[in-house]
Amino acid sequence: MDIIPGIERVLKKPAFHEIEEVKRRLSGKWGLKKLVGKSPIFLEMVNKIPLVAKSDVSVLIQGETGTGKELFARALHYLSPREKYPFIPVNSAVLPAALFENELFGHTKEAFTDARSSRPGLIREAEGGTIFLDEVDTLDPASQAKLLRFLEDKEYKPLGSGKSIKANVRIIAASNADLKESMEAGRFRQDLFYRLNVINLNLPSLRQRTEDIPILANHFLKKYERKFGAKRFSPAAMEMLSLYNWPGNIRELENMVQHVLIMVPDNFIGPECLPFSVEGAHRSRACQTFQEAKRKAIGAFEREYVSNILCLYNGNITRAAKAAGKDRRVFGRLVKKYNETDPGLLLSRL
Repeated sequence: MDIIPGIERVLKKPAFHEIEEVKRRLSGKWGLKKLVGKSPIFLEMVNKIPLVAKSDVSVLIQGETGTGKELFARALHYLSPREKYPFIPVNSAVLPAALFENELFGHTKEAFTDARSSRPGLIREAEGGTIFLDEVDTLDPASQAKLLRFLEDKEYKPLGSGKSIKANVRIIAASNADLKESMEAGRFRQDLFYRLNVINLNLPSLRQRTEDIPILANHFLKKYERKFGAKRFSPAAMEMLSLYNWPGNIRELENMVQHVLIMVPDNFIGPECLPFSVEGAHRSRACQTFQEAKRKAIGAFEREYVSNILCLYNGNITRAAKAAGKDRRVFGRLVKKYNETDPGLLLSRL
């Protein structure tokens, strides 16, 4: 009789395709978890990823250096039906023009003097998956023409071979330059631009998503906590981070967090520990638009005010709200807002 429950358990096991679907969703969630932020302009781009991932067309990701273009490309790959196959990033800027075709398409034995054996190119290695062409704007005219020919029918010939090979790969390209401007200036082929730009994702700079700076700063503190120890920014230091212009965007912020974790011996990171001055942060803010500067100033005031009044009333939200002349629910939303972006900030002075 004991065999019957066993048979029932086997029969109730999810089908193979159901297991694969769960794995796909998990990896998709993993891809999206790498994209940190809550600002509307950022979430607008993130929300497009599941839709774009389902399609199999070329995608062009544009944005300043350090805005996370490769992270977006990886999320597109891991949310797509191609997720089980390779994701291969290629930095076009470091590929010499003479080697572009060889790197992408490979070569046969004796295709040239030093070709002692055949070698598959990156297209072959990525079969079934995704090729990510970063800094595609740096390709010279000859390389652009070769890439265009491949995109037209997804066929290529390894160097030294007379036989065409059909490829099954998706192309995602990225550029930190304005490709439309490069195209109008004659530096980038118009036909290649339209081949790559079927779907366009234009990533915002960190200057455009200042409410995400505290979230990202704390994310990087947590990321490197095991390696460098647990530390946190003081309210004044966090305000300076929000004032700074971040020309290197998220990459610069991450590098700065590692810098202070290594260089600051205390667990509390004050404004004097940051590798830029108050004057520098204010000069940086002066370069912003009026609306950006106003939004930052209001956010800094609210954060500091809520922190101070909570401290005064020992964290009692009801009493703090009454003293502030705010409805308790409205004040509670402010507490939640700033405690989410900077965990522990509001009670740091209690």
